[in-house]
This record gives sequence, structure tokens and C-alpha cells, in this order.
Amino acid sequence: MENPATQLAHRLGRNAEAVCRHYLGNGCREGRYWLVGNAQNVPGRSLYVRLIDMEKGPAGKWTDAATGEHGDLLDLIALNQGHHRLRDTLDEARRFMRLPLPASGSAQNRQRSTSIAAVGSADSARRLFAASKPLGGTIAETYLRNRGITHLSGCDTLRFHPHCYYRPSKDDAPDTRTAWPALIAAVTDLRGQLTGVHRTFLRVSSENPAHITKAPVASPRRAMGNILGHGIRFGSVDDVMIAGEGLETILSLREIMPSMPMTAATSSAHLAAIAFPPTLKHLYVARDKDAAGDAALATLVERAHPLGIDVIVLSPQLCDFNDDLRAFSPTRLAADIAAQLRPEDQSHFLERS
Repeated sequence: MENPATQLAHRLGRNAEAVCRHYLGNGCREGRYWLVGNAQNVPGRSLYVRLIDMEKGPAGKWTDAATGEHGDLLDLIALNQGHHRLRDTLDEARRFMRLPLPASGSAQNRQRSTSIAAVGSADSARRLFAASKPLGGTIAETYLRNRGITHLSGCDTLRFHPHCYYRPSKDDAPDTRTAWPALIAAVTDLRGQLTGVHRTFLRVSSENPAHITKAPVASPRRAMGNILGHGIRFGSVDDVMIAGEGLETILSLREIMPSMPMTAATSSAHLAAIAFPPTLKHLYVARDKDAAGDAALATLVERAHPLGIDVIVLSPQLCDFNDDLRAFSPTRLAADIAAQLRPEDQSHFLERS
């Protein structure tokens, strides 16, 4: 007999378009798919939800081509609503389907783990990280240095894989390669346990081996494993930390604040759902200047304030902090950031040239 969560996922799948119209109203239907920017309902076309049963799989399955995330409609509702407990997602789904809520503490709520189901395989992520090599001297290190990121000491969470598998999506060209060199970043939970990895697929120019760019694929950045609530971590958190969407955003800020604890959440949706360390009192949010960044920030503020966590916004001059680092200089970036830090954090963490 199917457990209640699986039954609910199947029922939601049979009503996939209604689910999308309710939770992803900024998207639209195109053929057999619902298209939207991401699970946070930002306008766009990166995330697509299958609306009918197809040979590729049942209705309700979705993929975010920008991040590589995928799952069923329960996973989508969890991301959309910022849930951290499966019970909250099941109750939300029952309310949407106009089904009765189970009695508190019932066996139905205990038949599946109380945490949101992992997207992808954490075991596969651990195997990939173990099969990767240290970053130093690799084309992944060269790629980061070409983007102005040179402070790579203490970055044991970053590794390199010379032939990382890439699964082409429907947005890729038919002859897209299925293996590329990749920058591999470990995603860990608050205890430091590896739960997933983030991959940046790379291409080396045939004319200039020093010219390394993201691979020419539809999704050059993808995550695998259990990402929700976790992140790519640098340093140990006491009472203050910086959280941001992208790995390169956080690495850019480490150029001027290498001792500040930081976490890259891998996407705006995951930034909104990031878990707070128990000792955290001051959270700097390194926002991207777009609608998804605004939505993530709003959700973080809503979650943090009831816990007594002070949220402080760090805003780039351009689209993100790597754009600022490359367009200006570390000295200019430090000056811009200094004006946004608390005085005690400025004196303790900020390095000036």
C-alpha cells in the first residue's frame, strides 16, 4: 500500500495544471508543460512541470533547468512555501485538495521522514565528490582566477572532476556532449555532513587553453543530492555569517573578507530556505539584483525575525558581487561593502589593500 505522501503526490499530479496555476501563477502553459522561472514563482522559463502523463514520466514531475533540481509536486510545494518539515507540506497539499487533515501525531504523518524528501541522490553526490581531485592546478582553479577569484586557500569544499556526466535536457542541442570538466562544490548540512554537490560545467577554448568558460549547455550549473536548507560553506559560524545565492558571489566576497563565515545556497529558492545555525544573531544576505533575489530576501526576513536574527542586506552595484569584482577592483568592492557592514564586523573581517 502506498504511503500517504506518495498518494498525495499522485493526486496532485492528476491535477497538475491546477496546482501550477495556484502556486506558480506567474508562469504559463505551453503545450504539455507549465513554464515559470523557479519554484518561488518568479517569471521566466527555467522550470517546467509536466502536465500530462508522457513516455518520459508521469504528470506532476518537474525540472529546473537552471539548477538541475527536479521532483514531484510535493517537493515543488515545499520549495514554493519555504517548508522545512514534510508535515507542513502534506497539510498544505491536503488543504489545496480540500482533503481532511489527519489527527495530530497520526501514523500517516510518521510513514515518511519528517524532512522534505531529497532531490536526487545524496549517495551519488558523495561518490562524485570522492572521485574528484583537489582544486589546485586544475582548469577549475584557472576558471575562478579568470573571474577575479584568487583567495582559494581553505576552500576544501571545492574540487575538480575532468569528465563529469552531464544529462542533456530538452533545451540542449541534439548533439550536446554528455561529459565535461567541472568545478565541484560540496553542499553540507549544519553538522558538516555532505548532502549534495553543485557542479559548474566548463569548456576550455581550443585556441587558448587559458580561456576557460562555462560549458555551452542549457544548464551549465546543476546541483544534485539533498540541497534544501543546506549550502556550500566556508568557515565556522559563531553569531554572524553571510549567505548568498551563487558560489561565485560568495567567493567574490571572500576576496575581501576571507575570515567571515559564508554560505552559498546554490539558487534563490534554496537561499530562501537555508537553515540557520543555532548561534546565529546577524545574517548578511548577499543579494542578486533581480526579482528572484528580492523574493529570497523577503522570505529570509520573514523567517529570521521571529528567531531574533537581524537580517542585513548587502547589495552589489551591478547584478551580483562577481560582476562588481570583475568590473571594478577588490579595493572598490571593499569600499562598497564597508559602508554596508556593522562597524564591529568591518573592523574584524574586512581586509583592505
